[in-house]
Amino acid sequence: MNPIHRAVTLFCVTSALAAVPALAQQSSSTEAAIQKYREAVGEDNPAELWEARGEALWKEKRGPKHASLEQCDIGLGAGVVKGAYTVLPKYFADTGKVQDLESRLVTCMGTLQGIAPAEAKKTHFGNGPKRSVMEALVAWIASESRGIPMNVSLSRPEEQRAYDIGKAMFFYRAGPHDFSCATCHSHDGLRIRLQDLPNLTNPKDAQRAYTTWPGYRVSQGEVRTMQHRIFDCYRQQRFPEPGYASDAVTALTMYLARNANGGVYNAPSVKR
Repeated sequence: MNPIHRAVTLFCVTSALAAVPALAQQSSSTEAAIQKYREAVGEDNPAELWEARGEALWKEKRGPKHASLEQCDIGLGAGVVKGAYTVLPKYFADTGKVQDLESRLVTCMGTLQGIAPAEAKKTHFGNGPKRSVMEALVAWIASESRGIPMNVSLSRPEEQRAYDIGKAMFFYRAGPHDFSCATCHSHDGLRIRLQDLPNLTNPKDAQRAYTTWPGYRVSQGEVRTMQHRIFDCYRQQRFPEPGYASDAVTALTMYLARNANGGVYNAPSVKR
C-alpha cells in the first residue's frame, strides 16, 4: 500500500471509530423516543376495539350449527379463557395434534359451529374494511392472559417433536438470500433501521418479544397476531408463504413460545 492509500485508510478508520460513541448515543436516544411514543399510545391502545369485538364473536352464535365458541377448549378446559394463551401451543387429544391458538380456533369453529376449515381460514389477516374474525378472537383471548407467566409444556413426545421441528425451521437457511429466522434473530445487538432485532435464542429477549404479540401496528392500523408476524418474516426472507394455521407454523410458534417460558404475558401491545 503506497503512503497516500495508507493515509486515506487510516483517516477512514479513525473517523469511523470516532463516530461510534455518537452513533451509540443516537441509537439510545432513538430507542428512548420510540419507547416513550409506545407508552403514550399504549394508554389508549386501539387494540381494545379488536378485543371487544373478539369477546362478542366468542359469545355469538354463528355457523350452520348456530352455536357460540363458549365451550371451546383452547388449552385449559372447555370454555376456560383466562391464562389459556400462556400454555399454547400444546397437544390436544381430540385432534391428536399440537395446536396453537389459531389452529385450535379453526378446530372449534368446525366442531361447535359447523364452519368448514377453508371458510374459517378465508379471512385470517384483516386489512381496512376487510375485517378478520381470527385477529379479533385472538386479541381478546390473548388479553385474558395479561399478567400470567408463559408456561408452555414439552411433557408429551408430540410437543417435544413440534419444538424440535420448530427449532430446525428457525435455523434453516434457504431462498434467494440464503436467509433463516436465525439470520436476524440469533445475535445480540442487531437492528434494521430503527427496529431492534431480539435474539430469540436468548430467554430474556424471547420473553420480551413473544409476550407482546399480538400487537396493534400503528403503521398498518391493524392488530397482527403471531401467525402474521411469522408470515411477514417469511415474506421478508423471500420464502414461500407459509400455510395459515399449518402444522409448520405451529411448530415454529412452539419453539418461540417455549423459549419465552417464564416471561409475564402483556399483550396486545402497540407496535411500530
